[in-house]
Amino acid sequence: MSHQSSRREAIKKFAAASVALTAGSALAAGDTMEQLINTVDNRLKGNINHSVCYWTHNFLSLDELCVEVKKMGFSAIDLLTPAEWPVAKKHGIHCSMCYTNGKISLTEGWNDKKNHAQLIAAFTEAIPLVAQAGYQNLICFSGNRNGMSDETGLQNCVEGLKQIMPLAEKHNVIIQIEVFNSKVNHPDYMADNTTWTVELCKRLGSPNFKILYDIYHMQISEGDIISTIKKNHQYFGHYHTAGVPGRHEITENQELYYPAIMKAILETGYKGYVAQEYMPTGKTKKEKLAALKDAVKRCDV
Repeated sequence: MSHQSSRREAIKKFAAASVALTAGSALAAGDTMEQLINTVDNRLKGNINHSVCYWTHNFLSLDELCVEVKKMGFSAIDLLTPAEWPVAKKHGIHCSMCYTNGKISLTEGWNDKKNHAQLIAAFTEAIPLVAQAGYQNLICFSGNRNGMSDETGLQNCVEGLKQIMPLAEKHNVIIQIEVFNSKVNHPDYMADNTTWTVELCKRLGSPNFKILYDIYHMQISEGDIISTIKKNHQYFGHYHTAGVPGRHEITENQELYYPAIMKAILETGYKGYVAQEYMPTGKTKKEKLAALKDAVKRCDV
């Protein structure tokens, strides 16, 4: 037998012995072989805090999605309302990005003074609720331009948001403004670029106001994702994913390479959540859940 063949056989025997030893330990604890395989397969590295946006996976009930994400090895879901929090808590699932009570408009936001009274009331109610529930992130939106200049929008946002930021700081709640592209998905949305939202963060001057940096949207708006993250990461409090173009799975069929993006995020020292927000293309629940598992694995660097 050649030295190379002997080496191959030795490696095979060592691998088989290792699996048998692991299986024996697990089975001795009462697990089935199928449970062992699933546990090994789903073990994540622990560097990235994974999440998934409920609205993109609401082909399942929230109860069902909670069960499935735990099977995949993570325990957070994005964009839940206070009414949905008890369901998540029942399953030991964290809400990594919260809504206020009631529906918050993407188009009628903080950039227009006529919306301030309603928004201040909604966020004044929501901030203590988020803290009491053990959560931290609360989403907000700029609203559409409607002919307004970017400078006027900035001034209006600062004026309105300053009225809730002391309460957010008191409860250690992070208000996060999401960036959208205005080319494809959200025509006329004001917070459609990094520069404008970073300037908003600077003017507010609060550690409790951050940017929800949606990688999909900003690839469409401005590109240069990794460089932007490295330059502005101190203002980014949360990340969303999706494939470009099409907002579908983050496979090789789209132009972003998410492992490199995740590594860049990690290198900034980021400890928050990365939430999958692509639209699944699978025809069955099984196909869609397999795609989610694949996306999490791709981002698990």
